[in-house]
Amino acid sequence: MNQFLTKLERRFGRYAIPDLIKYIVALYCAGGVLGMVSPGISGIYYQYLALDMEAVFHGEIWRLVTFLIEPYGFQSGFGILLSIVFFLIQINLFFLFGRSLEMAWGTFRFNMYFFSGYLFNILAALILYLSPLHFTVYNSGMQYIYWSMFFAFALLNPNMEFLLYFVIPLKVKWLALLDGAFMLYEVFRNAYAGLQCWSFGQRLFSSMYFSAAIAILVAMANFLIYFFASRNYQRIHPKEVHRRREYRRKTQQSQQYPGGARHRCAICGRTELDDDTLEFRYCSKCDGNYEYCSDHLFTHQHVKKFM
Repeated sequence: MNQFLTKLERRFGRYAIPDLIKYIVALYCAGGVLGMVSPGISGIYYQYLALDMEAVFHGEIWRLVTFLIEPYGFQSGFGILLSIVFFLIQINLFFLFGRSLEMAWGTFRFNMYFFSGYLFNILAALILYLSPLHFTVYNSGMQYIYWSMFFAFALLNPNMEFLLYFVIPLKVKWLALLDGAFMLYEVFRNAYAGLQCWSFGQRLFSSMYFSAAIAILVAMANFLIYFFASRNYQRIHPKEVHRRREYRRKTQQSQQYPGGARHRCAICGRTELDDDTLEFRYCSKCDGNYEYCSDHLFTHQHVKKFM
């Protein structure tokens, strides 16, 4: 996978969008405005912009792009101020995660991370639509892709500290574990809610809950693909393991002399077992690995191999 991404980068790297996170945040902010202006399932988003595969097959192909403008769920009443605060915090975190990943991976690979998540969500929506369940509306597709950047960020900066609830200092790696546990909980919660809605004949709500569970799995799969693609598997390749084992065996054999000694003078044959005050060095002027004691290191005749 890593080699495949490298080949793609060589061929298409010049088309990568620098600082892509700016446009991602812009879409997220547009969703926030839409969530305030036209909230709820009867709002503009679900009526005209959501990823409804049945509508797509009836010609509304703009939904394959406009579903990225997913509305943010603001609370009503006094809770709206708190919702706005957390919305602004999320925007700042997205900037932090996105720019850190682009610096670590490069512009092309960060672009690929986002666009692969985008395509995986469309594929998941198509599978749900063509399945016997025949769910049409796909909900909560990209917000989990955005938040999955946090796991990649935690791998790069595991010991960075955030203030949980602005008070408790907690390392990023522990926050990532908590977030992963919460994601799994959300998968089971949405799947259970989807089954309940299905049993009561509420197909639309069932579709939304099931698609939310699938969207979380898609986001985690997208992260895991890039995580494993960035690993170096050469060190665990059978040939590499065999090569290192043979090297250690030959090295140990070449460095062990009778009695368990590790050093022996090429002139007098003495080892550290004969005299523990002796020091041994290799000669850089001899052709080959010749080791000499301190008495013969500067007095021996250099070994030269002529072709």
